[in-house]
Amino acid sequence: MSKKMPVRRCVGCQEMKNKKEMIRVIRTPEGEFELDATGKKNGRGAYLCPSRECLEKAVKSKGLERSFKQAIPPEVYSRLEKEMDDLETK
Repeated sequence: MSKKMPVRRCVGCQEMKNKKEMIRVIRTPEGEFELDATGKKNGRGAYLCPSRECLEKAVKSKGLERSFKQAIPPEVYSRLEKEMDDLETK
């Protein structure tokens, strides 16, 4: 029997995808926002597809704000954009 792969919903495009394919954004217990590449860090998480399109949709629809039930600092979005650029150039 094969092991079931965990799936998560992208806060941008709202599609369910394999957790491993996505970028996890977390709010740490201290209230900091971080990108969690390992998916193992402690904190409340939201998932995004690794595409600029989904990031733009998430910004427009305030998907991350809804997930975390609070405003997201602009530098979190700029960090995400930078990470997207790094992923797309690989």
